[in-house]
Amino acid sequence: MKKTTYFLAICCLLLLSCDQEDDRVLPCAECPTTYTGKLLLKGVCMNYVIEVTDGPIDPDLIAQSWVHEWSNVGYQNVFALGSICDFPAYIEEGQTFQFSIVAEDLTQDCAVCEAYSPTPDKSLFIKVIE
Repeated sequence: MKKTTYFLAICCLLLLSCDQEDDRVLPCAECPTTYTGKLLLKGVCMNYVIEVTDGPIDPDLIAQSWVHEWSNVGYQNVFALGSICDFPAYIEEGQTFQFSIVAEDLTQDCAVCEAYSPTPDKSLFIKVIE
């Protein structure tokens, strides 16, 4: 009888200790922030310039202001596209889209020409959210 009581007590404790749904907010590393961007310039050879139009982006990650050296047009809150192999071809200049910042992908394997087109010094690897 004692063994059965201990067994039932242990089973009850195990059941009560199981996590219910966890309502805590996940740390930022586990839930990427979504930003809104606008493709400003579709330069040759995937030299794309993107403006951050909405989202709490760290200002150190982007160029606060940048002047295109060929047109002398100034832009704010921009970056060069780093993830050139994964950027969707259907996004055209002037279009806005949602994206998240991802880690640099050292395994990018796509053919891209090396012609020069001006871009900001800061670049980001991003994933477009469909």
